[in-house]
Formats: sequence, structure tokens, C-alpha cells
Amino acid sequence: MQTNEKIIEVLNNLVEINNDRVAGYEKAVEETKDLDIDLRAIFQSMANDSRKYAAELTQEVNKFGGEAKTDTTTSGKIHRAWMEAKATFTSNERQSILDSCEFGEDTAQKAYGEALASDAEISVEVRQLITGQQATLKVAHNLIKKYRDLHHVVNA
Repeated sequence: MQTNEKIIEVLNNLVEINNDRVAGYEKAVEETKDLDIDLRAIFQSMANDSRKYAAELTQEVNKFGGEAKTDTTTSGKIHRAWMEAKATFTSNERQSILDSCEFGEDTAQKAYGEALASDAEISVEVRQLITGQQATLKVAHNLIKKYRDLHHVVNA
């Protein structure tokens, strides 16, 4: 039973991180100006990806006899509140939103790295699921970073 509890905890941490991404990107869509159609589409796509990942991870939690988390992390809630406050007080909203999104992507990468490095017994199938999600999230991270860096150069 101890083995299942560890893997359930690892998987639930990733469910929460993906829930954070969904909430964060939904917030980013709200904060993005109507003219930033490119960002709105990217953010919506990334939120949808995390919905899918959370569902896949939830299936695994259920297979191990656990109950999947449905909430976000406390740190994610704090980050979104900070993101909202920052957007209110900054004149360069696009840059601010991209900075916040990159921070969220860094957090997701860290969580996935910690999951893979945990001492929980992770089956090959579950490890492949986590690794595949992490790789896709890395592509998302790099896209956000590219947009952020380009925006910074254009407005320098």
C-alpha cells in the first residue's frame, strides 16, 4: 500500500500543476488585450493541453486506487493573484503576462523533474506518460520564452 501512496502523491502533484496551468492560462487570456489574438490562441491551446494531461494523470491515480486532486496548488493561487495585481499596475501588459507565463512554465518543468526523480516506484508506462507530457510542456515553455524575448527586443 505504501508504494501506491507514493505514486498517487507524485501523480496528484502533477495533476495540481496542470490545474495551475489551466487556471493560469485562463487568467492570461482574460488579461490579454483583444489585439493580442496570437497570445489568446496560444494560451487557450496550452490550457487545453493541461486539461488533457490532468485527465490522463487522473486516470493513473484512479488505477492505483487513489482519488485525484481537483484543486490547484497554493503557490499557483498566489502567483495568479500576483499576476492580476501586476497587470493592473504595469503599462506593458503583454510583457508582464509573458513573464508570468514563463514563470508558470518554469514551475511546471520543475514539478515534472521532481516527479521523475522521486523515489516512488514508477512503472515504465507511467514514466513514459510523465516524460511525454514533460517534453510537450518544454516545447510550450520554449514558445512562451521565445514570445517573451521577441517582445522584449521589439520594444527595447
